[in-house]
Amino acid sequence: MVNHYPWPPLGCPLHMPALIEHIDAIARKTGRAVLYLEFHPQPYREWRAYRFEDDPMRAEVLAWLDAHGVEWAPCGPIADPAMLAPWLGQVWLDVPYDEALPAYCALRDYLEHPDGTMRHAGVRFYVMPLDLAMQNAAHDEPGFWERQAEEF
Repeated sequence: MVNHYPWPPLGCPLHMPALIEHIDAIARKTGRAVLYLEFHPQPYREWRAYRFEDDPMRAEVLAWLDAHGVEWAPCGPIADPAMLAPWLGQVWLDVPYDEALPAYCALRDYLEHPDGTMRHAGVRFYVMPLDLAMQNAAHDEPGFWERQAEEF
């Protein structure tokens, strides 16, 4: 089953806030490198006006993921206690980063050209290595984020 948003769509009267995990926390929980997507225009000056909810390319990519049985969930960027970043529609892809797996190869081939450049405008395909994610292991200690919020 494909993992969709854990809340009603934006604009729905029942829309409620949800806790979205950082991609590095997901890597630590799964114990492996993890894949994720970001969606936004290339030029930084266009980011302020970007709304992932209205992005037809994002909708197209998510529809492809659903049609091909790729489980996904919202995720945040790598955690940084010094910065409070908004969620910009990033998604974690529950496919191991392994070129020997047909599921990974199908995903990669949909998202990238053979030379590694992206096929779809405004879509970025990333891997969060476990060793990088482990640099934030202290974030998993009980009370870490509460203490950060008090000191922010």
